[in-house]
Amino acid sequence: MQQFENGISAGEIGGAVWRKSRHSNANGNCVEVACLSDGGVAMRNSRFPQGPALIYTREEIAAFFAGVKEGEFDSTLS
Repeated sequence: MQQFENGISAGEIGGAVWRKSRHSNANGNCVEVACLSDGGVAMRNSRFPQGPALIYTREEIAAFFAGVKEGEFDSTLS
């Protein structure tokens, strides 16, 4: 099983199926995610599909989403 590290070129993640939210805008200002074979989650900027990917564990993603749902980041977006 391949191990992935932060900063790997998103183009080097073979077999990745990248997805973005249906709420993304037409200008391409989107974050895309892909599940990895090692159980991790990769994120990339949709405007630079061959650019670097950030790699997170499923637990890190779950903690982030929980914080978003609870409004922990609302004040940083205004």
